[in-house]
Amino acid sequence: MRTRISKTFGNITTDFLVFFHSLKSYVRFRGYRLFGRFEGVKGVLVDVLYKKRGRYVRPFLHVGTIGLIFFTIILGPKVISYADQGSEREGESGVLESGASGTSFYTQQAEEVRQFRGGEILLHTVVEGETLSSIAERYGLQVETILWENDLTERSKIKPGDELRILPVDGIRHKVARGETIFSIGKKYNLEGSEVQVLVDYPFNDFLNDETFELATGQFLMVPNGTRTVVASSSRPTVTRVTPDAGSVTAFGSFVWPAAGRITQGYSFFHKAFDIANSSGGSILAADSGVVTQAGWLDGFGYGNRVMIDHGNGMQTLYAHMSSIQVRSGQRVNRGDVLGQMGSTGRSTGTHLHFEIRQGGSLLNPQNFLR
Repeated sequence: MRTRISKTFGNITTDFLVFFHSLKSYVRFRGYRLFGRFEGVKGVLVDVLYKKRGRYVRPFLHVGTIGLIFFTIILGPKVISYADQGSEREGESGVLESGASGTSFYTQQAEEVRQFRGGEILLHTVVEGETLSSIAERYGLQVETILWENDLTERSKIKPGDELRILPVDGIRHKVARGETIFSIGKKYNLEGSEVQVLVDYPFNDFLNDETFELATGQFLMVPNGTRTVVASSSRPTVTRVTPDAGSVTAFGSFVWPAAGRITQGYSFFHKAFDIANSSGGSILAADSGVVTQAGWLDGFGYGNRVMIDHGNGMQTLYAHMSSIQVRSGQRVNRGDVLGQMGSTGRSTGTHLHFEIRQGGSLLNPQNFLR
């Protein structure tokens, strides 16, 4: 039995070797013939091109150029679309990871502008299971904002298919009537004194005149933080220097509150500062030691009377809308020195201090630095 198996295995091995040698010979024979024909055709083509050298250069260039243009037109849009999709994925990843790493594909300002949709009012169609509370939460708004914009009350019921107007920020959208001003509108919606400044600073509100805040009858005005007043003085108070030069100063690296009062407008993407109001005015103090780099009404409007201090550590602070200035440019001041008096000069709607903290050209949130 073992001898028979061994003989059978030997026969199979012999047959396989014979087949392998036959296949090798066939491939070599067919390969040589194919290669020989290719060499023959190539030789003929080379001889023709050599004899006609220079004649076919232009046709080859034209054909190559046309081919390149063809592939660019056909494949270009697909390549660009793929690249855009990749960028969008990176952007989404950056936004999702920004909370953990502190970085984002978008700059913070671009993200904030996107959040407020450029002032656009959305039309939301109610679907099954939605409530006013869930819709408000979806858009980051208070329920009252949706109620006021859509003429609803707390007892109102919504049903699938209803359409609701969604404002970009909390507050009220007001249709201007004849004779109304930003002050009368602000008062109507419980904004007092310099709180009316938010109507001016909201970047999607338009005015016929940016200096007088003139309104057109029938236009819509967004009243941020509204819940359901004095034009800036055109006179320029005399600038007097009262605070003496402090000599050699060094910044502490921390900031004290520059004025007494209440915050009437906080830091946002369209108002990168604090507005601190006090109906009785009061002194404006240097938040930290440094050198005064600006002092005066430098442009005739905007900030009005202002002071800017360079603290020598990459930080600068700005104090605007002052009624009077008590320092001069180039002067050194200690933290807590009087810079001037609170006022309402420039683009202002009431007595208050507009206070900014800057670093490297960026406006930072004062809330993170004041103590």
